[in-house]
Amino acid sequence: MTTAHTSDEAAEARRWVPILARYREPSDRRSLIEIAVTLGPFLLLWALGWWALSVSPWLAVGIAILNGAFLVRIFVIQHDCGHGALFRKKTVGDWVGRALGVLTVTPYDVWHRIHAAHHGAAGNLDRRGMGEVFTMTTAEYRAQSPLGRLRYRLYRNPIVLFGLGPAWVFLFENRLPLGLMGAGARYWVSAMGTNVAVAGALGLIIAFGGLEPVLLLFLPTTLFAATVGVWLFYVQHQFEDTVYEREPDWDLHEVALHGSSHYDLPAPLHWLTANIGLHHIHHLNSRIPFYRLPSVLRDHPDLDGAEQRLTLVESLRCVRLKLWDEDRRRLVTLNDALA
Repeated sequence: MTTAHTSDEAAEARRWVPILARYREPSDRRSLIEIAVTLGPFLLLWALGWWALSVSPWLAVGIAILNGAFLVRIFVIQHDCGHGALFRKKTVGDWVGRALGVLTVTPYDVWHRIHAAHHGAAGNLDRRGMGEVFTMTTAEYRAQSPLGRLRYRLYRNPIVLFGLGPAWVFLFENRLPLGLMGAGARYWVSAMGTNVAVAGALGLIIAFGGLEPVLLLFLPTTLFAATVGVWLFYVQHQFEDTVYEREPDWDLHEVALHGSSHYDLPAPLHWLTANIGLHHIHHLNSRIPFYRLPSVLRDHPDLDGAEQRLTLVESLRCVRLKLWDEDRRRLVTLNDALA
């Protein structure tokens, strides 16, 4: 892409900034209702799963996995709290986010800081790392030693990326403020405070039900939600026509609009994922509450993002894309890179 083309794309993206600002104002009442209709079924399914333990462990696990879908929605609501999008007073949103972080086993302040780094550097080839799925360029991959290539292939393997990885991140990595170890006491307090609250909740579960509810309810719910969450984050930026730029040509708004996908899911899945599939709109203005994102698209069909719209079936093909080709300006497979 030439610099002139980049400038045109950036100008087009920036014209949406004042338009989207009209949708930023949250409704405290609506936000509380959304939290209630998410937490209610989540707690009800927990209770139903506990009862199912006396009937069949497989039934209990099935209910727990179903409940993972509601935990995904809880996580996206926590995510919106981090953007100051749900409540007029940011302090209220922060404390709601910290409380929900106990359910998602995610220290809110640590995650908020890392996610802010992602929003501030998404698609910037010179600032890759924190808060993203790391992506090499084809040139970088070709320059790797055989061991370096093997490490990258393992990292990007679906079993690691969507199986072992989510379990590691949510159950173990989140226990410490990794990436922010020296950034101040706030992040240690966030991580340790969440750990204490999670440990206390698990202690109560064990006291009343033994290890069974932990192994057959807590773990399946958490791991399923973690896997879905990582998958959603992956397809939001890892699709063929995404955008990466070097620092001189990188523009926040251009990458937000064209480097984030429009994950066109069926309506029930849009609800369960709190509309996070409208990710290009979210990146253009992260202060828009998730429940107002569909209104933006209805009012402005030009924001459909046809070139980056993905259906559920189409998104599965993104797993094969692992490297950014700076010459062809698209994500490619490992075989493409070595051809």
